[in-house]
Amino acid sequence: MMPTLRTERLLLEPYVPEDEEGFVALFQDGRVSRWMGDGPASEEEDRALFGRVFTKVYAQDLFAVWAVRRDGLLVGHAEIKPTDVVGGHEIVYALAPEAWGSGLGTEVAEALVAYGFDVLGLSEVHATVAEANAASLALLGRIGFAHVRDLTEEDGSTTRVLTRPRPAAGPDGGGARHV
Repeated sequence: MMPTLRTERLLLEPYVPEDEEGFVALFQDGRVSRWMGDGPASEEEDRALFGRVFTKVYAQDLFAVWAVRRDGLLVGHAEIKPTDVVGGHEIVYALAPEAWGSGLGTEVAEALVAYGFDVLGLSEVHATVAEANAASLALLGRIGFAHVRDLTEEDGSTTRVLTRPRPAAGPDGGGARHV
């Protein structure tokens, strides 16, 4: 069972079937989907993707996928998954445009990174971001990701591969944040 993650203002929890309309609306918004995977998909493809979250990802425990909620409303999508492209685990997140510019992206990204280090025991976490997605590149840079290489896509565009290493262990022997 996938855990629920909490940030200051957000709840990341497993999707439920009732989230389908919100999921499809998020991925059908061109301002969001232009930065996701291969770009905008048809509504039918996004509904099939939502179905696979349950029939494949959750059913086979492939990787962690969450609905991102603020005040009970679906405002985004988050995941951390192994991928051959980076040779490790990659974080993926998307927020509805009405949630942009308020620091929520930073909260989601930090929660995913912490999950990768603290729960999955990773030594580094990766992200792949379109070179033109200046907002995401800046956000990830602010939270410790460094550009390590570029990938040239089939359409000639560039995707940046960013990596954040696990923090060095402190004097107490652990790298965890203490409350």
